Amino acid sequence: MSDQQAWRKSSYSGGRENCVEVADLPGATAVRDSKHPEAAVLAFPVSEWAAFVRAAFVRAARGGRVWRVSGSWG
Repeated sequence: MSDQQAWRKSSYSGGRENCVEVADLPGATAVRDSKHPEAAVLAFPVSEWAAFVRAAFVRAARGGRVWRVSGSWG
């Protein structure tokens, strides 16, 4: 993973360093720990990351309950 990669984290993190950061790659989304950016990076296919994000939004909107989204469980 390049140091030039455009990593970003949620605006809700408020500048703290205990968050996950994400970066767009060709065909994938990379995820890393902001406290240890030199550590291993996880990469997920774009479709899987999108399903995860949708499930997280649905779960939050439903008060933390788990709902099925696009064939995946949140």
